[in-house]
Amino acid sequence: MKIIVGITGSSGAVYAVDFLKKCTTDKFLIVSKWGKVLLKDEMNLADKDLHFYVKKQFSDDDLTAPTASGSNKFDAMVIIPCSTSTIGKIASGIGDTLITRTAQVALKERYKLVLCVRETPLSTITLEQCTKLSQAGVIIMPISPPMYCLPKSVDEYVNAFVNRLLEVLELKERRGWRVEELD
Repeated sequence: MKIIVGITGSSGAVYAVDFLKKCTTDKFLIVSKWGKVLLKDEMNLADKDLHFYVKKQFSDDDLTAPTASGSNKFDAMVIIPCSTSTIGKIASGIGDTLITRTAQVALKERYKLVLCVRETPLSTITLEQCTKLSQAGVIIMPISPPMYCLPKSVDEYVNAFVNRLLEVLELKERRGWRVEELD
């Protein structure tokens, strides 16, 4: 399975890094200019520090990269975290960066597209854009860790969300939160 991972400048770099570490399939990384700032500010990492976890990284300003064309198949795209600016561009059909162009490819080719939104509150305009994208088949997945697993640390919150994301991508079996009652 080939997954394109985009990191934009919305807070939540820890989720992106944890996803890259846990997702065992082939990953191709694109980090926006503000995503690079985010990685540095929140995790003291550079995008090159993530090379170990991905098969290849493409520059966000390289619209000649393979992911910019529908003739190069991939299975899914995850933007984690996804800024509301990126949501607005995708919802409006703007593909002016490799992240937004690859999202347009995912939409037109009907590939799975998951946008992990980490901003709150959301404006009415952003909510309308999310509705529009959801109607087009996009999975809008706010970074909102589940509480039913009774997390005791920030790492457990992050882990719970990333595990849920892996389930949505069908890379991890869904277990549910009270599965023992069904066994």
